[in-house]
Amino acid sequence: MDAVQGTLDELGTPLSEVTFVVFDLETTGGSPAEHAITEIGAVKVKAGEVLGEFSTLVDPGGPIPPFISVLTGITDAMVVAAPRIESVLPSFLEFVSGAVLVAHNAGFDTRFIKAACAALGYPPPLNPVVDTVDLARRVLTRDEVPNAKLGTLARFFRSPTEPCHRALQDARATVDVLHGLIGRAGSFQVHTLEELKSFVRAPTPEQQRKRHLAESVPHAPGVYLFEDERGEVLYIGKSNNLRNRVRSYFTASETRPRVREMIGIAERVRHVVCATALEAEVRELRLIGGAKPRYNRRSRFPEKVVWLKLTQEPFPRLSIVREVRDDDAAYLGPFSSTRAADDARTALHEAVPLRQCTQRLTASTRVAACALHEMGRCGAPCAGHESPADYSLHTEAARRAMQHDAGAVYTAVSARMERLSVEQRYEEASVDRDRLATFIRAAARMQRLAALTGIPQMVAASPAFDGGWDIHVIRYGRLAAAGVMARGTHPVPYVESLVATAETVIPGPGPTHAATAEETECILRWLESPGIRLVEVDGEWSLPARGAARHKARIDLAYRGLDHKALR
Repeated sequence: MDAVQGTLDELGTPLSEVTFVVFDLETTGGSPAEHAITEIGAVKVKAGEVLGEFSTLVDPGGPIPPFISVLTGITDAMVVAAPRIESVLPSFLEFVSGAVLVAHNAGFDTRFIKAACAALGYPPPLNPVVDTVDLARRVLTRDEVPNAKLGTLARFFRSPTEPCHRALQDARATVDVLHGLIGRAGSFQVHTLEELKSFVRAPTPEQQRKRHLAESVPHAPGVYLFEDERGEVLYIGKSNNLRNRVRSYFTASETRPRVREMIGIAERVRHVVCATALEAEVRELRLIGGAKPRYNRRSRFPEKVVWLKLTQEPFPRLSIVREVRDDDAAYLGPFSSTRAADDARTALHEAVPLRQCTQRLTASTRVAACALHEMGRCGAPCAGHESPADYSLHTEAARRAMQHDAGAVYTAVSARMERLSVEQRYEEASVDRDRLATFIRAAARMQRLAALTGIPQMVAASPAFDGGWDIHVIRYGRLAAAGVMARGTHPVPYVESLVATAETVIPGPGPTHAATAEETECILRWLESPGIRLVEVDGEWSLPARGAARHKARIDLAYRGLDHKALR
């Protein structure tokens, strides 16, 4: 029988014949419902040639948050004469008509375009969409690039355009990344648009071959451990339904290159069934911290955290330490790195003129004052210009900012950011922005942790799916016991039995003395979820009235608009 030649429809559209419009947006935030577009940039390409470009600033109809201006360089003054989105959108939709849309982290950009269409009465664009983040994760290995950020990929493919958080510049860089990724995809026999779209989501042969590893895993909450042929733990995870979660690793939905690589090595999956989802989450953290699997990217080294300490001496200073001691000193943390702790220290120094030298000083010490004294950033106790009593005012201000009220730090650093922005020193302002965010988030986190870790015992319950209750005993911020009380069971004897068999927890110094910060945060997230009932609380559970949480809310709102840039 003669072979039948396929039609063009069956073969698909060759990528060399596809018109792509690579686009990027800048916005005032991360939510299309709350924020607006400030800039659109797009490049139309076909067969490697640029056919046209589209670029315009957009008046968002309101002020641009300082944090966004620091990142993008787009200020209120720049957009005051720019057209509104109702004038820009029709031209943009005409520019992209009939093309395949391409963006880096495309979900963010397409959501804003669809929201603008809905608000102005236009039908949403039905163009096919290619996300260069997904494509990069499919064709590049971790050995080649450490992440899928646009800047990383642009450097890898030697793009002459450096991404800078401006729409057209980033779109041009994404064009080069797209061409590089299409070239890589060709080695996987991807030559048509249809093949490109399906390629990103297709499971690898290794994933298909090892589906049987999920067969012995039960439908229950717990922890799963992927192991190689020697029994070494490669990866640990948790799920409310172990069977469904483990099976998903062998399907097209699992596209992470690092995990797909792990699947190729894995030879078995062990599991630990847990009573509740919270117990599974806590056990996952503890197992990762103990086994340190090479394919887990978080929680592997809980012992490597650092703290910012206000030292106990006649003239205290801020020191970065790896251990919390029972010395009545003020601590802030934990931080995941020395750099983060140093950023928080710098932010605190902006508000409080503590000395920054490392030498030990006494009331009788007399040495020449350093340049910080001349700049008005230190009272020079080393030269006798401040007595211990005078200096103690700075010490108490620092302690208050670390433990109770971060308002002084927020005000001081924000004022400096505003001044730098007016002077168009955006890079310096962005550094201060990140330092302030590091301090405020660390203070808010520590205050939340300390509120729970100071409670000797708490018993809390949440409704279970079958009408019963998930019961947990928490001691000093550590999960001491977990159980499921069946529907109709008398609660008092059950709770008394669970408490009697719970783990004994010995308190220690600092806000995370009985468990890692991550474990206590897991418990806090559960306690703050809907439907939780407090059965017993031994002590008081409260936060400082003027705590850092109020400032953290402002910072998180500003950073929400920057989250999509994490891949740019």
